[in-house]
Amino acid sequence: MTGRTGRVALVTGASSGIGAATARVLAERGMRVVVNYLSSSEAAGQVVADIEAAGGQAMAVQADVREAEAVESMVEQVRAVWGGVDVLVHNALIPYAVKSFQDMTWEELGGKLDAEMHAAFAVTKAVLPTMTEQGWGRIIYLGTGLSRLPREGMIALGTSKAALEQFARYLAQELGPQGITVNVVAPGPVESRIAKDVLDDATRKRQLAATPLGRLAHPADVAQAVAFYAGEDNAFMTGTTAAVNGGMAMY
Repeated sequence: MTGRTGRVALVTGASSGIGAATARVLAERGMRVVVNYLSSSEAAGQVVADIEAAGGQAMAVQADVREAEAVESMVEQVRAVWGGVDVLVHNALIPYAVKSFQDMTWEELGGKLDAEMHAAFAVTKAVLPTMTEQGWGRIIYLGTGLSRLPREGMIALGTSKAALEQFARYLAQELGPQGITVNVVAPGPVESRIAKDVLDDATRKRQLAATPLGRLAHPADVAQAVAFYAGEDNAFMTGTTAAVNGGMAMY
C-alpha cells in the first residue's frame, strides 16, 4: 500500500471519468476520499458506494469549484468529519468552447481562462492551511497535452491549461520548503463520453495511428499517474508534468 492509511484526499469533479477512477485508486491505496461533484449526486453516490463496497472510506460533497465560498464550505465539511485535506487532486472540468480563434469571442477565451484559474486558486487556497501546518501535502492538477501540442478548435482549453501548468510550477517553488509537492498530470486523448463528443472518427483514427502504444488512454491510466504523485513514497518530484498519452507526444 503506497499511501498511509488515513490520508485524506479531495478529488474535484470525481463523479465520473478520470476523477472517479482516481477516487477509486486512492481509496484502494488506503486514503479516505472526498468525492466532489457539481450536479451528478447520483453518480457521485455510486462512486462512494463502490469504494465502500471494496472496503474503503469515501464521502460525496457538492460544490461548484469556481465559487470560493462553496469550496470553503466543502473543506469545512471535510474538516469536521476527517480533519484537513492532505492530498488535493484538482480534476474538475470547466466548460469551454470548441472553435477556432477567428470564430471565438473574448468572453469565450477569457471566460475559460478566468474560470480555470479561479477554480484552481480557490481549491488550493482552501486546502493549504492544513498542509502548511503539518509540513506535508500533495497537490496534483489535471492538465492536457493540448497545452503543448495544439489541435484545431482547442485554443480555449489548451491556453487555460497552459496557464494552470505554469501556476503549478510557481506553487511548487514556493511550497517546496513547507513539504508540499505540486505536480501536473497531462493526459492525451482519453476514451470517454466527452471525447466521443469532441473527436470525430477521422481525428480519432489519426490519433491512434500517432500513438506508439496503439490506443487512447483510459481514465484508469491517468488515475495511476495521479496516484503516484499523491503517494507517500513520491517525496522528491515537484514542479513536473507527467504526459499520459501513450507516446503520442514526447517532451
